[in-house]
Amino acid sequence: MKPFASRYLLLVAFSLLLGACQSTPPVATEVPDARATAVAQLQQSIASSELATAEDQLSALQAQTPDDPQLVQYQRQLAEAYLQRSQIVLQKGDVNAAATALSRARALMPKAPALTGGVNNAIAHARKAELDKAEAALKAAEARPAAKLIDPTAPSSTIALNVTDIRQLRRQLDALAADVVNYQCDVTLQVPRREDYPWLSTLLHKRVKKLAPDFQQKIDRQIVRHVPAQMVLTPRQAQ
Repeated sequence: MKPFASRYLLLVAFSLLLGACQSTPPVATEVPDARATAVAQLQQSIASSELATAEDQLSALQAQTPDDPQLVQYQRQLAEAYLQRSQIVLQKGDVNAAATALSRARALMPKAPALTGGVNNAIAHARKAELDKAEAALKAAEARPAAKLIDPTAPSSTIALNVTDIRQLRRQLDALAADVVNYQCDVTLQVPRREDYPWLSTLLHKRVKKLAPDFQQKIDRQIVRHVPAQMVLTPRQAQ
């Protein structure tokens, strides 16, 4: 009787243990929070100055939870990053890029116009300076006499010299001297023989000094055997 009772009790205990194991809830698998990941990505984009990407990420989060006050903080951080970018590119002279970055900062901070006021004024002054410079250049171009032999819009002009006709050569040098002065040209004198350089450069130099005594004339020499004597005039403003 005792062996039977022992086996019976052992069977009951095993059944209870098996039931307990089956009723134990499974261990929950840890699932990452998708929103926390998205916020972390937004923070990283702002920190690395990937502002267009950050703006898209912020818009996606705001669409999911429009009333989340935490997103207001990130919106302000993004606006400040755009504002800082505007200041940096403005210091580099890129007025258009500065204005674009400022417009994004304003769109993100429409209720805080004072924060963008300083940069906006700086951009306005920079644009005015650009316009004033362009207007001054236009007036200078209009006041400048028409070019005689060179193309003032080209980086340089090459003029072949008529060294066989002294009268024609003098007229050429008169015109070249006027272009040198009026368009602030550097000159390269290309001659086939070394002995051609001194007298041609002297003839031009005298004419330039007569037109503008204070003009700092620059004449370089090149010996080019296979071409006739010629002058290459390079306007300094085109360099």
